[in-house]
Amino acid sequence: MRDEIILAIESSCDETAAAIVKNGREVLSNVVSTQIAIHQKFGGVVPEVASRKHMEYINVVIDEALKQADLTLDEVTAVAVTYGPGLVGALLVGVAAAKALAFGAGKPLIGVHHIEGHIYGNFLANPELEMPLLCLVVSGGHTNIVLIKEHGEYVSLGQTRDDAVGEAFDKVARAMGLSYPGGPLIDKLAKEGNAKNLSLPRAWLEEGSYDFSFSGLKSAVLNYLNRQKLMNQEIVVADVAAAFQEAVIDVLVTKTMKAAEEYKIDRILLAGGVAANSGLRQALSEACAKAGKEVHFPPLKYCTDNAAMIGAAAYYKAIRGEYADLSLNAVANLPFSEII
Repeated sequence: MRDEIILAIESSCDETAAAIVKNGREVLSNVVSTQIAIHQKFGGVVPEVASRKHMEYINVVIDEALKQADLTLDEVTAVAVTYGPGLVGALLVGVAAAKALAFGAGKPLIGVHHIEGHIYGNFLANPELEMPLLCLVVSGGHTNIVLIKEHGEYVSLGQTRDDAVGEAFDKVARAMGLSYPGGPLIDKLAKEGNAKNLSLPRAWLEEGSYDFSFSGLKSAVLNYLNRQKLMNQEIVVADVAAAFQEAVIDVLVTKTMKAAEEYKIDRILLAGGVAANSGLRQALSEACAKAGKEVHFPPLKYCTDNAAMIGAAAYYKAIRGEYADLSLNAVANLPFSEII
């Protein structure tokens, strides 16, 4: 069986990334050009700005990925790309580049769902992982509990009904006067605060539901901040951060562990940008230790958007022969059900 050497491209939001991944597990290069500094002045990602920066950097990161891997495009066996979900203009830059490379070099094209990519970030660090698995995907745009029966066989058990958890972190951080991205800053502040000094709600939804809702929690924080300001009362930012983060983590971990029990899964994964949150990692680790279950986290470099995770997911699509044609297009709101 030949080696699969995949050139992968990721441009769904504000990172322009390219990577070379061998056989789904070995990262030969992983190049990321981030736009965080550019978008900080706006307090969040501006889609038009992101798209223009992707156009500026896409060829640079692809060339650098090939250079670091010491390979030519001729030695690549396939080209993979995130085609959704994400910002449509940003996605289009990556998809257009991947299609042009695949067509020009005569290589097969593989379209990858962004959530699937996040899940496979775990396989880059833990190649020994065996199915079945349960994965909590938490990022700026996604909050999902996914049952992975086999490679390519997924069951979406729950998802957010409104704000994704990372989105809620950023909105609350902005209201507290923190810069973008707000998630890491709240995580840091939460260690200094006392969550018990502020009571915040948890949205458990209907009995047995594994869906999430964070809009009510976000509104509760905003209302508290506004009320304190109107009454000229002190706001202890660290306490607000601690209470907010504790409420989020409580719901995430509780629902994940309930799903693991119901479906009798002993191996749990964490994936996505919010998987870098130290409070969430600690709480999930403690819950798994108590329940006698394994837990696996991706390294921090594979939590935020990157192309190596896309290359890892693409490998398993390649060995199943799941290739795309040149009609592949960007789909901003691509549902996870599309790959189930």
